[in-house]
Amino acid sequence: MKMLLSVLFVILAFDQIASSYRILGLFPLNGKSHWNMQEVLMKELARRGHQVDVVSHFPLKKPIPNYKDISLKGSVPEVTNNMTATQALSFSTPSMAALVQMVGSNTCTLFNHPKIQELIKNPPKDPPYDIVILEMFASPCYMAFGRHLKVPMVGTVASVFHDWLSEVSANPMNPSYIPNMFSGYSQHMSFKERLTNFLVTHYLSWEFHYYTNKQLKLVNEHFGMNLPHIKDLYNDISLYLVNSHHSLNGIRPMTTNVIEVGGLHLSDEGDPPSPEVQKWLDESKDGCIYFSFGSMVRIETFPKELLQQIYLSFEKIAPVRVLMKIVKKEELLPGLPKNVMTQSWFPQIAVLKHKNIRAFITHGGLHSTQETIYYGVPMIGIPLFGDQRVNIKNYINKKVAISLNSINDVTEEKLTSALNNILKDSSYRENVQKLSKLFFDRPMNALDTAIFWVEYVAKFRNVLQSPGIKLNWWQRNLVDVYAFIFTVIITVLYIALFIFRKLKKLLFGSRTCAKKDNIAMKSKKNK
Repeated sequence: MKMLLSVLFVILAFDQIASSYRILGLFPLNGKSHWNMQEVLMKELARRGHQVDVVSHFPLKKPIPNYKDISLKGSVPEVTNNMTATQALSFSTPSMAALVQMVGSNTCTLFNHPKIQELIKNPPKDPPYDIVILEMFASPCYMAFGRHLKVPMVGTVASVFHDWLSEVSANPMNPSYIPNMFSGYSQHMSFKERLTNFLVTHYLSWEFHYYTNKQLKLVNEHFGMNLPHIKDLYNDISLYLVNSHHSLNGIRPMTTNVIEVGGLHLSDEGDPPSPEVQKWLDESKDGCIYFSFGSMVRIETFPKELLQQIYLSFEKIAPVRVLMKIVKKEELLPGLPKNVMTQSWFPQIAVLKHKNIRAFITHGGLHSTQETIYYGVPMIGIPLFGDQRVNIKNYINKKVAISLNSINDVTEEKLTSALNNILKDSSYRENVQKLSKLFFDRPMNALDTAIFWVEYVAKFRNVLQSPGIKLNWWQRNLVDVYAFIFTVIITVLYIALFIFRKLKKLLFGSRTCAKKDNIAMKSKKNK
């Protein structure tokens, strides 16, 4: 019996080795909120027996089997818990040129990093890579690795599917009911909104590809390619894993290789709260409010007049308590109310799932709001930049959040009113709990779905790609067909009109001439 079990174990081990892949993960963006999704995916691939080599700024604190860090840590300025109010507010007005330069083109300059140079010049050959996974954001230059290594690529999208990705993936993008990612419109738009949405959607797409095309110089320089446009590299993307879900982001058409895995990073597992925080939450019998602006923005750097308004509001809702994420307590304005506890970091999952949490004051980051919905906690939104305003508006439409519109609009009266509404109106909690069930009622959880399709692409490569990527935009939108049909109709009408005139002249022309002759003869007789 022991011998049989040993043989079975060896067979299973060899089967796992035979079906495992070597995967290169490319995540050169130094953004912790984006990394949350990528980290969970890469760690799970390693846990399932695949060999993963991960390029990132976030090496694991505790090494795990099959996972190799290729660390870029320290090569660019730290942004985690390091963004001031001034910096955050400077991003509030969207600028595609600034976005691409800051998180796109600057990221491409990391091609010069010794570890990335090693991957370009001496990629592993024993075994070689089977697939590349990279984030699709503003640095399409990294897609050159797929062509360079001659392997399929999987692109991860940490938000809803970007407007500009629809064009290059041949994914249907209908601006009549799909709002662009910066508009804040619902899926039920007026004529004016549809017109604006149509123009902005296409303009943003053109603008993004225009600015990212400048990265082509680095691609050609480091990979020896001679590409006409950076958009050509998108043809090598076999699969897109998108951090969205119809329950939160609306109904959207998706091609076969665009897979929604919204909430992939969510798990009940995670760091427990410290004894101090646990005691605070357990004793918050009247409820507790959680307040955080995510992994980058430091609340303590906001103007003291604003912080005073927040203090006054928190003081008014006592005995309800507040947990407030503050990176550097020594920089916080004095006079913090007694019902407020501050920490430089909170285990967000553990906090949000505590029974005494009544609301989350949030900037509206997608990962944070997904976690909030997962645990059925209503929100008060104070959006700062990026897609945060759109996210909050979306949740307002679903009646699970109240928005203060902007950090500049926060006053003691408005914040207190929002808090009291959330605390006293049970409909917000009921609505978010219904939304939570809708979000997670799926045939397969998001992480298992992502793993399945990654392995599928590793086996079958580009079979999921839309044939539409081979067509020009006018062919894909049937502009040439409509033009042909219009031309045929006009031609047929012209010919029909020409024939009608000829027949009219043939049938009625002689009779008209006869009438004219009779009239002429009568006039002569009268003379």
